[in-house]
Amino acid sequence: MPKVALFNQDGTQAGDIELKETVFGIEPNNHVLFEAVVMQRASLRQGTHKTKIRSEVAGGGRKPWRQKGTGRARQGSIRSPQWRGGGTVFGPVPRSYSYKLPKKVRRLAIKSALSSKVLEENILVIESLAFEAPKTKDFKGFLGNLSVEKKALIVTADLDENVALSARNIPGVTVITASGITVLDVLNHDKLIMTKAAVEKVEEVLA
Repeated sequence: MPKVALFNQDGTQAGDIELKETVFGIEPNNHVLFEAVVMQRASLRQGTHKTKIRSEVAGGGRKPWRQKGTGRARQGSIRSPQWRGGGTVFGPVPRSYSYKLPKKVRRLAIKSALSSKVLEENILVIESLAFEAPKTKDFKGFLGNLSVEKKALIVTADLDENVALSARNIPGVTVITASGITVLDVLNHDKLIMTKAAVEKVEEVLA
C-alpha cells in the first residue's frame, strides 16, 4: 500500500497514512486519462455558435433578373449562398458537445489521476482543515505551512464555506468536495491536498 505523510493544519507532521492500493496505487492508464480529459473539455464547450441559412438572411424577395436573355447565369434569389450576404450552407448550429464514457472507464481514469499524483509525490494529506471565519490571509498561511507555492487543488469531505471563501481570491487554488473530484481538476493542478476524511470518502466510493 502506498504510504504518505499526514500533516496537521499548521504544517507539522502528525504521522503517516496508508492509502488503498486499488485507488491510489494502480499503474496510471495514460490513454484513459486522455479520453477523460477530452470528454470533460468537450462538455465545457458552450456550443452557442450559429450562422444564418438562406431563409434567415435579409432580402431576396424577388428574382434578381429574368431567366433568359441577359447573358448572365440564371439566379433565383440574392439569398443564395454564392451571393455576398447570402445564407451559409451547412454552417454551425447550437448544439451540445457533451458525451459520456462508460462508468468503468471513468472510474479507472480518476484512479489513474490520483495514482499519478502519488507517484509524482505531489499529494498531501492533512488531518483536518477548518477556519473560524473566511480569511484569505489565514489560507495563504496554511499553504505556506505546507510549502505549497504552485497551483493546488484542495479536496474536503464536505463543503466548508469558510474554507471555500478563504481560498476564492487566491490564483491557482481550487476547493472542491470529495464527491465532485474530477480528472481534469486533478491533472490541472500541481499539488493535490486532501483531508483525511476526504481520502476515506474517495476510497469508499472507488475501492
